[in-house]
Amino acid sequence: MPSTTRRTVLTAAAAAGVTAAAAGTAHASAHGHGASGSRPVKEPFGRLADGTRVHRWTVSNGGTTLKVLSYGGVIHSLETADRHGRPANVALGFDNLDDYVAKSPYFGGLIGRYGNRIANGRFTLDGTTHQLPVNDGPNSLHGGDRGFDKRIWDVEPFTRGAATGLILSRTSPDGEAGYPGNLAVRVTYTLTPRGEWRIDYEATTDRATVINLTSHTYFNLAGEGSGSIDGHLLELAAARYTPVGPTLIPTGELAAVARTPFDFRRARTIGAPARTAHEQVGFAKGIDHNYVLDKGLTARPGYALTVTHPESGRVMKMYTTEPGMQFYTGNFLDGTLTGTTGRLYRQGDALCLEAQHFPDSPNQPAFPSTVLRPGETYRSTTLHAFSTR
Repeated sequence: MPSTTRRTVLTAAAAAGVTAAAAGTAHASAHGHGASGSRPVKEPFGRLADGTRVHRWTVSNGGTTLKVLSYGGVIHSLETADRHGRPANVALGFDNLDDYVAKSPYFGGLIGRYGNRIANGRFTLDGTTHQLPVNDGPNSLHGGDRGFDKRIWDVEPFTRGAATGLILSRTSPDGEAGYPGNLAVRVTYTLTPRGEWRIDYEATTDRATVINLTSHTYFNLAGEGSGSIDGHLLELAAARYTPVGPTLIPTGELAAVARTPFDFRRARTIGAPARTAHEQVGFAKGIDHNYVLDKGLTARPGYALTVTHPESGRVMKMYTTEPGMQFYTGNFLDGTLTGTTGRLYRQGDALCLEAQHFPDSPNQPAFPSTVLRPGETYRSTTLHAFSTR
């Protein structure tokens, strides 16, 4: 585990290393080349109740196509090919804005200020206690009832050499959702010439605050709406995880995955572990736990995991600077949501892999710190590399 004195804040030199390493790691991990990217395309995607226009941007490069909403920075779709070259959208979502506003379980959302749970919606920083919205039992989840995934983002398209993408930005005002400080956030979605999807997060504040940004894409490598992810194979480079109590707040223990349903150090199918009669699985109705990545908190993206769908041959590898990975098996999908292709989403029809700091870190000093102070810059990078086998 990384030292508790290490922070989410990286120096400028380390940040430069992150960008270079992300490109290098992706290049080494992917297979094959795709067509060069073109400039992102913008189109209308509806209006909010107050008349605010929402747009959808389409970005394509290296055989991967990403569709992104200005509402919530949402990943509306993520298209990649199978072993026969046939493309499919592998991300769950809705075909209309109203459903995202009214009932989305964070489909594709850009999550903040704090990804995951904070116990009782409270934390104390520098002697001051801050109360957050409680929206998940007794706890605050993913920034509260109106987190970053429900805000409008400014979107700027770019092409840089052979890469193309979008820069999303907004300033979260002091006191928004109970968090202190004016927080200026910039998130860059990049598609590389090899079709890798990279996310670079940056933020600064004028007052001490806590921050934990992540992406909440629901993946099904067989294709959106295709059914259960039980047969997907997962290899996750983590020998420990953070057990939780009944409301899914970590107990503070870093427990070994050995001889538990949480052991994915060698690739195994997801279905059986997510249905094992284990107290932790019972609490979450499946797996919804933070893994302590073996690599720890790093300045450059390090290897975290590989997901494989044997039938289509699709493979996704993830690399991140973050020390944790929340693995969620779609436990609360219940057949009441209709997806982009008109199919119902049921329990276990997707998995989420959220690179992050640990849940409830503001209340658990033994966990790596999520505090950001004036004069510091929060930086984090996560890379998704797609291939087939």
